[in-house]
Amino acid sequence: MTSGQVAAGGGVAVTGGSPTGVSGGEPVLGGAPVSGAVPAERGGQSDGRQRLGAVAGTGLGMAVLWLSILVLLPLAAVVVKATGGGWSGFWQAISSQEAVTSIEFTVAASAGVALVNAVMGTLIAWVLVRDRFPGKRLLEVVIDIPFALPTIVAGLVMLTLYGQHSPIGLDLYATRPGVLVALLFVTLPFVVRTTQPVLLALETDVEEAAASLGANGYTVFRRIVLPSIGPAIASGTALAFGRAMGEYGSVILIAGGLSRTEVSSQYIYAQFQDGYLSDAAAAATVLLLVSVIVLSLLSAFQHRQVRRG
Repeated sequence: MTSGQVAAGGGVAVTGGSPTGVSGGEPVLGGAPVSGAVPAERGGQSDGRQRLGAVAGTGLGMAVLWLSILVLLPLAAVVVKATGGGWSGFWQAISSQEAVTSIEFTVAASAGVALVNAVMGTLIAWVLVRDRFPGKRLLEVVIDIPFALPTIVAGLVMLTLYGQHSPIGLDLYATRPGVLVALLFVTLPFVVRTTQPVLLALETDVEEAAASLGANGYTVFRRIVLPSIGPAIASGTALAFGRAMGEYGSVILIAGGLSRTEVSSQYIYAQFQDGYLSDAAAAATVLLLVSVIVLSLLSAFQHRQVRRG
């Protein structure tokens, strides 16, 4: 067969010894360009980036605009308001005794609540997925009650059970443990609901194989199960921490309005009511900074677990 002729069985045009069918040198098959062919970049180089199509670009622009309106601009406004009187005014606002006490208590309580939820939420999710027992469906409903209840109703529930007239004789009114119990109540579902679907999706073959080789239950959980559910636990823990940092309704009643039990949301509201908006914004900015740091650390741990898994 000579150059410029078509092979009888293949249908591939041959020009100058190379399989081309168009003047630009695009590969062809059966007389039609190959759909998966990638056009050569000018100069033989590619910048390694993929351009967004019209639909993808529009979606990205709408997402950024929506997040900017709802999240970024309000947060920026709070920071600007907090620093409107200069950094000296900002420092003076956040270094007052009342502000320091409320911020320290809020961060410590939120961290403690998040850690407790990481352990107990994982345990509850494990029981719901791996065990069969009477009343399991009822327990599933009970876990979601804190999601459905208005936070002030949750506070009233806590006050009724753990207040000065407690039917069980446990008075936690105007105490820090009372605030912790209220925060534990409203943050209960987060770790459970993020971990449970992952446990449901896990295959038990590897666990059974490890057990058959002599590994005990703790080793199987630590070496096989935990790496798989670790990102889900971190996600739920981050959500619980964020909810506890900003909680107001469930703690306002049982806290009793005392400075030693005052969380930052109560302090910020009190400053706003007294007309000190800059001081309220300064405290909110500190909470924002702490939340960003903690959530970034948890997110980094989550992504690390995903890469390792």
